[in-house]
Amino acid sequence: MTHQSELAYEVSGKRELPGVLLLHGFMGSSADWRGVEAVLGDRAFCIAPDLPGHGASVGLAPVAYTMEETARAVVRILDELGTRRPVVVGYSMGGRLALYLALRCPDRCAAVFLESASPGLEGDEERAVRRDADEERARWLESGDFGGFLRAWYRQPLFASLARDEGVLRRIIEARRHNDPRELARSLRGIGTGSQPSLWEELGGLSVPALAVAGERDARYAGISSRMASISPKVEPVVIPDVGHNLHDEAPEEYAALLGGFLDRITPGAG
Repeated sequence: MTHQSELAYEVSGKRELPGVLLLHGFMGSSADWRGVEAVLGDRAFCIAPDLPGHGASVGLAPVAYTMEETARAVVRILDELGTRRPVVVGYSMGGRLALYLALRCPDRCAAVFLESASPGLEGDEERAVRRDADEERARWLESGDFGGFLRAWYRQPLFASLARDEGVLRRIIEARRHNDPRELARSLRGIGTGSQPSLWEELGGLSVPALAVAGERDARYAGISSRMASISPKVEPVVIPDVGHNLHDEAPEEYAALLGGFLDRITPGAG
């Protein structure tokens, strides 16, 4: 069932179970996690919000499309549900948000499971270049050529291994079409990698356990996971062989096994 707070969200499982907060990536929605929720079954109380500009979380105030306000909105959902310290699972954009929550709101997070995620870009110049690139993408989204944008997006090298299974790729692209491209443009401008604060300097102070998972074919994020582990003893890097950026779709069984094992280690203190 979909609920509407400031952000729309779905829940599954019994509230007395350990909490798991599921944060989707760019162009995703709460629906992306239904397979993971099915695997977790009666082991967890799952909370999956639609992040600003995605799914049913649209038409929000301009300030809502920022990392800081998105984190506050997610915490308010946790308050609404009476979930104090869930394990936070995040993919890509959602992984950046998960790490932000772990560093800025550690009392609301038992642990983080990061899939193809980073602490952001370090230098001002690098962030400025990325903001320019995201602005160009945002204008493309607003141009009315959403189909062309989707085709170009999934031709990026980090999705090359995903394209090996045409059925999976077709299903993902079809799911992305349910979003409003103008809202996705707002998300890119406000929550994109170039707009978020860099978390690299804060990473050494991470106080909760983190599993940083990346695909072998996604060399950039595999390297980021390894570097995060070199900075923080709380971060454990894991590389899944022969897959790229989108692990939960490319390797669902390996992903489920890793997440399940992580929850077994963490959940006595969650929920």
